[in-house]
Amino acid sequence: MRANHRMQRLFVEAALGEAAEIEPNPKQAHYLLNVLRLRAGAELLVFNGHDGEWLAGIAEAGKKRLRLVARAQTRPQPPAADLVYCFAPLKQGRLDYMVQKAVEMGAGHLQPVLTHHTQAARVPRHRLEANVVEAAEQCGVLALPTVGEPLGLDALLAGWDAARRLVFCDEAAEGDNPLEALQAIAERRLALLVGPEGGFSDAERARLAAMPSVTAIPLGPRILRADTAAVAALALIQATVGDW
Repeated sequence: MRANHRMQRLFVEAALGEAAEIEPNPKQAHYLLNVLRLRAGAELLVFNGHDGEWLAGIAEAGKKRLRLVARAQTRPQPPAADLVYCFAPLKQGRLDYMVQKAVEMGAGHLQPVLTHHTQAARVPRHRLEANVVEAAEQCGVLALPTVGEPLGLDALLAGWDAARRLVFCDEAAEGDNPLEALQAIAERRLALLVGPEGGFSDAERARLAAMPSVTAIPLGPRILRADTAAVAALALIQATVGDW
């Protein structure tokens, strides 16, 4: 069932069910009351990542308290997406964009990966999670992707599940068309790995090429920025072997 994009959606921490009462946090209350100017009786959609999506009404709207009441479930909770998105963190503004687009494109787990040429020294996990929530609110996502603690590439590959095919965006891969390689993938459990702006080192590329569960793909004749490559590769995977 598709999301209703005409209504405001709000992620909440509270358990949801018929007649459940929800008190948005102060930031959410300010947005609903002072930015959107909603008042008692107005309706919106709420979700918590576990109990599906619910139509809720504003039962009380005062200066000190905003109270919502869940009225009816509009969509049941879907299973979490299984696509794993592994990425070298970027500088903050572009990292925000990339995380939001990965959520929109159906990633189920976001895994920061530290490589030889990774630009960002710090990976603020709380900010990644905030971007996940924002994208889910805007795009009708109900099962929020999880965010992993940063891992070095060696650690990621050392613990890799051989039953999950890792699609590796390699600017040195032969040819320009990734479709042939993607259409040959038989596994249904998939992951995508996108490197940093400077690309993977020769040693990293050799390590990946030596793994039987890795498929390298090119992304056309042009050099793409990492955030652009992420969106392009996710779209290709979803269109060929994903859930589109």
